[in-house]
Amino acid sequence: MTGKKQRVFVYGSLRRGEKYHSLMARVRPEAMQAWTEGELFDTGRGYPGLAKGRRRVYGEVYRVNSRALARIDRLEGHREEASDIPGEFRRIRRRVLTDRGPVEAYVYLFNGPRKGHMENVPYGDWKARHLDRRTEWLYFAYGSCMDDERIRSQGVGEEFLDVVGRGVLRGHAMRYTLPYSDGGRADVVEHPGSTVEGKVYRIGRKGLNYLFWREGVDSGVYRPAWVPVVIRGITVENVLTFIVIEKGKETPPPEHYAREILRGSEGTVSEVYHRRLRRYLKEKFKMTVSY
Repeated sequence: MTGKKQRVFVYGSLRRGEKYHSLMARVRPEAMQAWTEGELFDTGRGYPGLAKGRRRVYGEVYRVNSRALARIDRLEGHREEASDIPGEFRRIRRRVLTDRGPVEAYVYLFNGPRKGHMENVPYGDWKARHLDRRTEWLYFAYGSCMDDERIRSQGVGEEFLDVVGRGVLRGHAMRYTLPYSDGGRADVVEHPGSTVEGKVYRIGRKGLNYLFWREGVDSGVYRPAWVPVVIRGITVENVLTFIVIEKGKETPPPEHYAREILRGSEGTVSEVYHRRLRRYLKEKFKMTVSY
């Protein structure tokens, strides 16, 4: 018997595309865009630690049976309370937020002393640790950055010339959840059975810096996220995209913004998806946009 399944929030080497994800390979994720409160830091041993704190720490939620939970306990060095020797991590129940609401899940807190060299991981996301170590990224654009008119007018057109092609993000839907004074801006939210299509670029450091500025990352508007994207029939792990942090009620986008999305996506996304974009604007917001 493997017992009742339990939710587990993973934020480091057990995440999809990471070193020990094979332990979760046969477990379907319940939420790929999940977060809890804490401080995420690099232990310097190839995996992060989570301490108590008030910042957001991002990860994934899985439902596992008792056998899988025991395997994770061994990996994390968790020992039961009765043990005379404390483990490196301590498993506790914690409130975890997802796009579909809060859940209770097991979370592994770092149980040892945090030493001076253990620096915070940027943006509360273990996958962000590579930002200062790489010179090139695949970037999945699903909103206005599919269009290059504004990119060129802002002097960085040459940074977005390497278009890899169409990308497909499964299990998500595109919505206008970021309310600005003139209307909503695009976001991706988890939605089982749905897909988001977009344009995949290969970018360098200058292009990355531009996107962080444009998406308001340092102002807490969007966050960088790394997602699995299907490109030419092959799933590529850890493709960069940007996701709204504080999601609001959907609001109609301004016409100029919707035009960028329709114009920029045409010829890259499938015709079926392009029709879906147009139909959503018309049925949801009564908008017919020329482009």
